Amino acid sequence: MVDKELLEILACPKCKQPVGYDEKAQRIICTSAECGLRYPVRDGIPIMLIDEAEDPHAGKSDGGR
Repeated sequence: MVDKELLEILACPKCKQPVGYDEKAQRIICTSAECGLRYPVRDGIPIMLIDEAEDPHAGKSDGGR
């Protein structure tokens, strides 16, 4: 579990947008639809490193653009 007060001050290190918490997946999730990176939480500590994040858009085609 991640403290709600901590979530209010955290921001995505890539796009600087607010983040939310997915309790089931134990991930901090960027709220930006364009970014949407998912950061792991280990032992209750958010790992807010871009290199550690999961990109939900990875591998998706952009329609040839």
